Amino acid sequence: MATKKLTAKPSISVFFPCYNDEGSIAKLVNDASAVLRRIAEDWEVIVVDDGSSDNSRKILKALAKNNPKLKIVFHEKNRGYGGALKSGFRNATKELVFYTDGDGQYDVREIEKLLPRIADGIDVVQGYKLKRHDPFYRMIIGTLYHHFSRIVFNIKVKDIDCDFRLIRKKAMDGITLHYDSGVICVELVKKLQKKGARFSEIGVHHFPRLHGQSQFFNIRRVSKTLAEQTVLWWKLIILKQYD
Repeated sequence: MATKKLTAKPSISVFFPCYNDEGSIAKLVNDASAVLRRIAEDWEVIVVDDGSSDNSRKILKALAKNNPKLKIVFHEKNRGYGGALKSGFRNATKELVFYTDGDGQYDVREIEKLLPRIADGIDVVQGYKLKRHDPFYRMIIGTLYHHFSRIVFNIKVKDIDCDFRLIRKKAMDGITLHYDSGVICVELVKKLQKKGARFSEIGVHHFPRLHGQSQFFNIRRVSKTLAEQTVLWWKLIILKQYD
């Protein structure tokens, strides 16, 4: 698939899903803004606050007063991780779209490592964790989820669980994302693969979570994710419904 060559200083939208990330979201916004001022011709930072009940909204409103490039999307109710990602993609307006989580376990400044990979013919630069820094039980569950997804959905990337992605906005044309849970990551990558998007992968650093706690690792959410993944498998693999 033909793609437009990257300009010397590209146009980039960076977005973060945020849910009760009061301890990390300000640093992410400030770090992203600092690196984008240097490497991008035109840029924006978007935070999708997914119904936070802590001080995240107050912090974001204060940041926006001093940062005209910051766009905030507020969800009145929690829509889930996938719901936040869909809002982020919908509100992104630039040539390239990058996103990572709002919990601070990735260093957004490493986006600079991804940019050289978006050369002619590359549509998605996918990060993979050089070393995972999570509790032991999360590493086990994450490894099982990753291998299950690779086998069942024929996912080609090394680390489907690494939400550190730089995507050409044009590559998303014609792709509709449906899921509001973490299943959206498999849905996104599989649909991009099916469309013929070309991937490049690069190792990125992963850090211990210093603030808040994961919203995913509880019995209810894991059970829901497994059920939704079964439905997604039926639609994509058996029925081949990619719209």
